[in-house]
Amino acid sequence: MSTTVQAPEAEISREEDFQPRVMSLRAVVSFILGLLSVLCFFSTTMAVLPLGGIVLGVLAWRQIRRSPELLGLPFAGLGVILSVVFWAGGWSYLSWVYLTEVPEGYMRISYAQLQPDPLHPDQLPPQSALALDGKKVFIKGYVYPTSRTKEFILCRDNGDCCFGGQPKLTDMIYVKLKDPLRLEQPISPRLRKLAGTFRVQVAQHEDRGLVIYHLEADHFE
Repeated sequence: MSTTVQAPEAEISREEDFQPRVMSLRAVVSFILGLLSVLCFFSTTMAVLPLGGIVLGVLAWRQIRRSPELLGLPFAGLGVILSVVFWAGGWSYLSWVYLTEVPEGYMRISYAQLQPDPLHPDQLPPQSALALDGKKVFIKGYVYPTSRTKEFILCRDNGDCCFGGQPKLTDMIYVKLKDPLRLEQPISPRLRKLAGTFRVQVAQHEDRGLVIYHLEADHFE
């Protein structure tokens, strides 16, 4: 005599309804972008990272709530939180730096003010630069490679410096550091901050050739 053992209907129903659960890719990417958003403390251009983290986190949250087979709600939530915190903190910090980095008694200038008027490209130096002659200014730039510790060329960007090209005439400032300031060796490739007296004067530099902008710097970071 044989007997057939059947599983309870409830257990069969649970096995049929079982679906494997997988991690939401959007949630994971949102979390990663949230962590990387700490870079907002170093540059405003990094704001795209928290933006992506917030958007993907919200989309992942909605998707997971509608799809029981998806995992990752904590990752999505943390991604959004980290993105918001680092974005707000980074912008607040960089705004504070911008407002406090110019030494008292100096005016902030940029390389844009040293460029020729598009309507008069041959007029060098331009009137906008001549208006700064003798003024105490603050400017940022990159140090062109040099073996000197007291004199160097400050460039608008480090693209030419890295590849050995010659920067444009209006993208160079010949800098002399006052005592006790010194340029460290090896030279750091980071953006530098300088303040001093700006001069417009055509002169020949033995390393870089013709220069028209000069700065006697008494502040150097």
